Amino acid sequence: MIDVSHIGPCYAYRGQRSDETTFDYGQRTANELETEILRLGPDQVMAFVAEPVVGATMAAVPAVDGYFKRIRQICDQYGVLLILDEVMCGMGRTGTLFASEHDDISPDICTIAKGLGAGYQPIGATLCTKEIFDAIADGSGFFQHGHTYVGHPVACAAALAVVTKLTQTGLVDQVGPKGQALTDMLHQAFGQNPIVGDIRGRGLFVGLEFVKDRETKAVIDPAHKFHAKLKGAAFDEGLICYPMGGTIDGKHGDHVLLAPPFISETRHLEELVEKLRAAVARVTADVGI
Repeated sequence: MIDVSHIGPCYAYRGQRSDETTFDYGQRTANELETEILRLGPDQVMAFVAEPVVGATMAAVPAVDGYFKRIRQICDQYGVLLILDEVMCGMGRTGTLFASEHDDISPDICTIAKGLGAGYQPIGATLCTKEIFDAIADGSGFFQHGHTYVGHPVACAAALAVVTKLTQTGLVDQVGPKGQALTDMLHQAFGQNPIVGDIRGRGLFVGLEFVKDRETKAVIDPAHKFHAKLKGAAFDEGLICYPMGGTIDGKHGDHVLLAPPFISETRHLEELVEKLRAAVARVTADVGI
């Protein structure tokens, strides 16, 4: 049996108080980890798992500056492993090969997938520090893991080709500027839209959170199924995106996640924004917000 405990997310749009700086908010949120470790007992806590930029569940929410440095300090202090899930946000998606590079930290274990195969072949991998590797090698020397097709040669060949492109062609260096261009376009198109509460992200990993009221941040009634309707409307416009619901607590909140290809040109990003704008307008009118 595996027991799991949770702390609150680093979600400044909804969590930061008006009387605290962004940095102070991040420290307060990170310190919840220490409080929880002490509540459970340091000898009972094996690891802390997090996404450097939260993907599907909250739509490209990056941690604020200083949050993960404090998390790293707490993990080191109490002998807790830091495991980062970079399945969505890793492999160049945020403008660096690993998303955690933005936070100037390194995890003990990192999981990668999705971008590792660039859509050519399903593949995932787990990276770890030398200390962890040596502990296994010098111990039993055996690591029981994987499934029938683990180490599939075609998948590994695809991943090797992708990693070579990412690390030797300057492709990842383009992600930051293109991501900034996309964010600027989104602000221009949706910055004054009354139902768009937040536009956030990092690199070509960007999200919009939809609200009923921008001032109060009140959510759209889940009964409207705004995100589901947006998915259909966007597809009708010729745009494949990733709308989801339950942004805040698994039940309330609507958002859309955007992750265009690294090779996107300005005209592609403009097309994306225009098609999303048309889809949002259509759904807004449909549900009567």
